[in-house]
Amino acid sequence: MIVRRYLLWARTATATQRAQGTSALARAYLQAELSPEDRREAETALLAALDDPSPLVRRAMAVALCDAPDAPRALVVGLAGDQSDIAALVLARSPVLTDADLVDCAAVGDALAQTAIALRAELSAPVAAALAEVGAPEALVALAGNPGASIPASALRRMLERHGEDGDLREALLARRDLSAATRQTIAGLVAGRLSAFVTGCGWLSPQRSERVCREAKERAALALAARLDEADTAAFAADLCRSGELTLALLLRAVLSGAVPFAEACFALLADLPLARVGGLIHDRRGAGFPALYRRAGLPRSYLPVFRSAFAAARDIGHGPGGERPALSRAALARVVAECEMLPAAEAAPITALLRRFEAEAAREEAQRLADALADDAALAVIIEHHPEALADMWDEPRALAA
Repeated sequence: MIVRRYLLWARTATATQRAQGTSALARAYLQAELSPEDRREAETALLAALDDPSPLVRRAMAVALCDAPDAPRALVVGLAGDQSDIAALVLARSPVLTDADLVDCAAVGDALAQTAIALRAELSAPVAAALAEVGAPEALVALAGNPGASIPASALRRMLERHGEDGDLREALLARRDLSAATRQTIAGLVAGRLSAFVTGCGWLSPQRSERVCREAKERAALALAARLDEADTAAFAADLCRSGELTLALLLRAVLSGAVPFAEACFALLADLPLARVGGLIHDRRGAGFPALYRRAGLPRSYLPVFRSAFAAARDIGHGPGGERPALSRAALARVVAECEMLPAAEAAPITALLRRFEAEAAREEAQRLADALADDAALAVIIEHHPEALADMWDEPRALAA
């Protein structure tokens, strides 16, 4: 009887009054101890309110029901299909909606509705994949920034394929802790490509020079990523680079000359289809008897064999150079390899020597930058000692106080 009186009252009430009454009815449905008959009538009244001409009424109902696990499913699905600012309330929070519901709403919804789905506290892989396929850029940014979203690797690739030019999306993806090295490398390639197109369009570099700069930037990024991976992830990363066509001779040689030997070993194991332990033994055998066979099995150009043999020997004897999370080319290793190239026939040595000379120039610049930074640090310390010696004393006293 109470619900029937409400329905009669609603015929003459204003939109604001109806919104307040509908909100109260929805809360009563969820919280009050209603008789079975009253509960059925309340559900009927709420379903009828889905067709109320005023969005105030439907929005009030969505606010009241969006968090309720026992809200009527037909009612929540109806609200999810409403105008976007109303639908977003239930799309973002309702536990009643299934993955199938969310996928369907993502397919037909606009950017606001898709963003609401992307921001759900927990988002399954199928829904994330659907958003990756049809989502607007702002929805994909929200999805990438949601730590509760389970995003498959294929969906991440699709997001970059569709909207990789969006800087906000790239930034949000890079902030994810579960982002694979292969996807990070893809993002690095996208950034390098856009920068290449920009400088070429401005006429600052020729297309050929710009392409080379882009390729070298991607090689450095790949080695920086590989330096932070364990053995299993390094092998997977090498396989991804091989599939994308980025596992080149230049990258392999750069890896060895930069001290990224574990990554180079993983690449040779992949190319030769041999266990990693066996590849490591062949590479580091000082007699060098097994390396030519490994090299031929990997399918690499014969003319580069002496160069790689010399590079691995230099890496073994000299060490890993600067290393760390940003591997850098070793000038000492390069000098040995260049000397080896000078003994090759001129026709074979020309392209290899040109590559090594570019590596030498790059290594010299990087070494100069490190030395310049060190000199600037020394100068800063000298200024502090000269003008503010008390600050230096405070720096020494603080560790002592902590130790005490």
